[in-house]
Amino acid sequence: MKGTNLGEFEELVLLTIASLASEAYSVAICDELEKYTGRTAKLGVVHSVLNRLEEKGLAKSRLGEASSTRGGKRKRFYEVSHTGKVALTKSKEVRENIWRNIPGFNLEGSI
Repeated sequence: MKGTNLGEFEELVLLTIASLASEAYSVAICDELEKYTGRTAKLGVVHSVLNRLEEKGLAKSRLGEASSTRGGKRKRFYEVSHTGKVALTKSKEVRENIWRNIPGFNLEGSI
């Protein structure tokens, strides 16, 4: 297994997979990423990240049933693996620890 450190976009994709639960397939992931971030998520880039997350053991996929609306093609659905959940939790803890250690940094009331 490759390293389990998460890049920013890998983390966003993994979080999006988790939020979509059983409906996490590439197009839905792109749509949700755009909704959450306000940035365009290109399908090819998301596919690359999904492959990398699988290689790292942070996500796993399965093929869904063939659909006549998709010309008989099957969707590939993704889910966060146990290792992915551990990596996300670690990433969240690191970020929270850093935020807590910024002296006098309070955004409440300043927006």
